[in-house]
Amino acid sequence: MTQNIQSASDILKKPNESKLIRNMRAINKKIMIMSGKGGVGKSTVAANLAARLAERGYKVGLLDADIHGPSIPKMFGIDEQNPTVDNDGIVPIKVTDNLCVMSVALLLEDKDAPVIWRGPAKMAAIKQFLEDVSWGNLDYLIVDLPPGTGDEPLSIAQLIERIEGAVVVTTPQDIALISVRKSIKFAEILNVPVIGIVENMGGIVCPHCDKKIDIFNKGGVKKASDDFGVPILGELPLDPAIAEIEDMGRVHIDIGGEGHWVKNFAAIVDAVDNFKK
Repeated sequence: MTQNIQSASDILKKPNESKLIRNMRAINKKIMIMSGKGGVGKSTVAANLAARLAERGYKVGLLDADIHGPSIPKMFGIDEQNPTVDNDGIVPIKVTDNLCVMSVALLLEDKDAPVIWRGPAKMAAIKQFLEDVSWGNLDYLIVDLPPGTGDEPLSIAQLIERIEGAVVVTTPQDIALISVRKSIKFAEILNVPVIGIVENMGGIVCPHCDKKIDIFNKGGVKKASDDFGVPILGELPLDPAIAEIEDMGRVHIDIGGEGHWVKNFAAIVDAVDNFKK
């Protein structure tokens, strides 16, 4: 375990402030994907948003900033790959011609080893992923953040010179919405525009009658939207097919069709793509 953590640390070298600024200025729009608590499908939204934007012809980078629970590489089937290094820095893994990914999970020799880092080490790693990864000229950098308002979200918000906005993901449960309100307030305090809220797992669609069945209480997401003046970008039903595609590492390949989830997510991508500060 110690060896694996050291292997990741070896790539994280001394910061260079001017390089960080140059790297970020080469990226047109930086989008944070946040959630107040875990288990709400935040990484699903981040991965699919990046993949769908890339399908539209945009050059997209996806940074998995969840140091302790990185899941993005698995969703794209690149979890056994390792980044290389060139004269410009760490080369992110190329998923498609328009999409590249970076994650701490790609740096670990033992994929089962936990990353046991305190706050300063995590903050240094986040900074390194922004300044020493060869992102190149991108239309979008999507940052998948861990839940909450701790070290990683704070580091991203403070290190990136201009963030286009944040997307906050939640489920309709009251327990999730308590934390979502804090995430929205966090963004406001740090002057990050909130693009909107994604209500995930908002019921299931009956495979027989095609009607939606709510499984959680309704109304909390709308109240948070009204209270903070933040739009609801879309509601995503539970869909076992989406989970299966992620488990197979085919988010960039297999998501398509005319189902409720796909249609609703397309509207979310439209909202993000058309967002103006």
